[in-house]
Amino acid sequence: MVPIEESFAEALEYTAQLTPQAFPKLTQHLHPAWVEEALLATGAATVRRRRMPAEQTIWLLLGMAVLRDLPITMVARQLDVALPAHDGSRTVASSALTQARARLGSEPMEWLFLRSAEEWANRSADADRWRGLALYGVDGTTLRVADSPENRAHFGGQDSGRHEGGRDERQSGYPLMKLVVLMALRSHVLGAAVFGPFATDERSYAASLWQTVPENSLVLVDRHHLNAGVLVPLMTTGTRHWLTRAKSSTKFVSIRRLGAGDELVEFKVSSEARKKDTSLPTHFDARAIRYQRKGYRPQLLLTSLVDDVKYPASEIRALYHERWELELGFGEIKTDMLERLETIRSKHPTTVAQEMWGLLIAYNLVRLEMTRVAAELGVPPIRISFVAALREFAHQWVLAANGLSPGTIPKHLAALPDRLRHYVIPPRRGERVYPRAVKIKMSNYDRKVPVISPSRKRLK
Repeated sequence: MVPIEESFAEALEYTAQLTPQAFPKLTQHLHPAWVEEALLATGAATVRRRRMPAEQTIWLLLGMAVLRDLPITMVARQLDVALPAHDGSRTVASSALTQARARLGSEPMEWLFLRSAEEWANRSADADRWRGLALYGVDGTTLRVADSPENRAHFGGQDSGRHEGGRDERQSGYPLMKLVVLMALRSHVLGAAVFGPFATDERSYAASLWQTVPENSLVLVDRHHLNAGVLVPLMTTGTRHWLTRAKSSTKFVSIRRLGAGDELVEFKVSSEARKKDTSLPTHFDARAIRYQRKGYRPQLLLTSLVDDVKYPASEIRALYHERWELELGFGEIKTDMLERLETIRSKHPTTVAQEMWGLLIAYNLVRLEMTRVAAELGVPPIRISFVAALREFAHQWVLAANGLSPGTIPKHLAALPDRLRHYVIPPRRGERVYPRAVKIKMSNYDRKVPVISPSRKRLK
């Protein structure tokens, strides 16, 4: 049995050592040194002897991300994160957990995510390259946060444009947070992320992510990022390339034909862009590739991969559709991890950020284990069921926290091969076409608009 005096982190490590082939291997990838470094680097290390020291609070936040259906007090009890009191009790009050989170802040969680994500994403992307290039994608999504005055003031929401008597009668029912990520497309492991108020343009958030794109890589981006200020620095600093779809208003000059529906083109950089960034050239070359899928309108792809021999057009056409792995990853976070609620439960911007970083770290841990298991089974990581892996992850975490008897290990290991086979899903059928449509009709009830108490100062 795991000694009762051991911390939650030690219990996890203990269990991982006992079951070296177990799925998942819990937090073996999250080095304890990183946790300590995160606390020291952000000044959050615990000095006083507390029942909920800073390192335990980090594990609590990761537990909250995995055990979404439980209140925070039950998460703490299930994972046994609180150190024992003088009477040996491990029960901890909700107020003590709130205070522990307030002491920790969001900076250690952000540091821990950025430190781990970079290494994990690069490692997973290196394992499955396309013509020597690691594949990444950048895109954004929107999540709801708890409807509190503090969250509404900080994050804001979607404005329908209807105002009466100087008051917005149609603001979104929940405050909204915008999230933009850099993802290793073939493993779904996140390499970087940024989030904040809804009103900020997605391209502004993405600006901080371009420098995190590693060397010898190809990043697939939405056409809203088709901008010389973004794409030229990306392809002229090291061996980094980009692939996107053209807008209807995109203009270029053809230089020469490379093949059927494939040509080398020249873009002119606007004077406005060069005023903002004097390092930009007056022109730059790219490649335009035309194609059409059955049931869809003709499309035009643009890329910095101008070598048509090294990078065949037929492969680039197929490759562009891997950009939708980002949408599937967002679905795993919002539908599976957040259980379709899409709501971060914390009621203050600081704790929202804290919870969000914990959610992203936990997502990466699950995805990293899926990558490891996929390699053992000889299938791509996207052939492993995320829902099954997440459930197994939560189950193993609870087992680790509450102690796992060595006597039960042979039974777990004996059933392991059969359990692993159940995680493999059939290959995707690329010939299927699903046009965008609303599947469930919206409610006929009147919409409940946010009500601001007269006693509160009007939120801007």
